[in-house]
Amino acid sequence: MNLGVYCFPGAELVRILASLSRPSIGEVQVAGYRLPDEAAQVRARLGVVSHLPLLYGDLSADENLRFYARMYNIPSPELRITEVLEMVGLENRRRDLVRTFSRGMQQRLAIGRAVLHDPDVILFDEPYTGLDQEASSMLDEVLRTVAAQGRTVVMTSHDLARAEELATRFDVLSRGVITASTTPKQLKKINLLAFYKQALAA
Repeated sequence: MNLGVYCFPGAELVRILASLSRPSIGEVQVAGYRLPDEAAQVRARLGVVSHLPLLYGDLSADENLRFYARMYNIPSPELRITEVLEMVGLENRRRDLVRTFSRGMQQRLAIGRAVLHDPDVILFDEPYTGLDQEASSMLDEVLRTVAAQGRTVVMTSHDLARAEELATRFDVLSRGVITASTTPKQLKKINLLAFYKQALAA
C-alpha cells in the first residue's frame, strides 16, 4: 500500500501535481512524466477528488460517469460504470440528476469519477468533507483497495486520526515546504497529532 498523507491544507500542492498550477521552484514528476512538459500524459494517469465535487448537476450519475468514460476511452464503459456506482453505493440512484443529490452523495460520485479509469495516481484534497460516517467508511475502503492494487494515493487532510490508520507516509507541509516526514513504524511513542504539533513548533 502506498498512501501518503500531507497534514496541512494542501490545495496548491494538489493543483501542482494535477498540472493545474506551476511550481515556483523545483521539478515535478508524476507517474514518470515531467510537468509541465508532459502534462497531457500526467492527466491521463491521474484521478482527482477535491473538497468540491465539480459534477454536472443536470446530468444523472450515470451520464456524468459516461462523459468521463468517453474522455478516457474506457472499453466496456457500461460494466465499469456499474462497478464504480456499486463501489460508492449509488447504483440505485444512477438515473437520478446529480443536482438532487445530497452533498455527501455528490462527493461519493466524485470519488467514483476519480477511480473510473483505474489511474496510476489519485489525488485527494480533503476528501472526507461532507461525508457521513457510512460514506467515510466507504472512502476508507476505496483508499485501501486502490492502494493495495499498487496505485499511489496522495491525500491532504486535517483528519489526522483517520490518516494515521490509512497512510504509509506522513508529511507536514508548512508555507509550501515539507517540514517533517514520518511513517507508521516511526510513530512508536507518539501519535500523528503529537508529531504534527512538534513539526510545526520546530
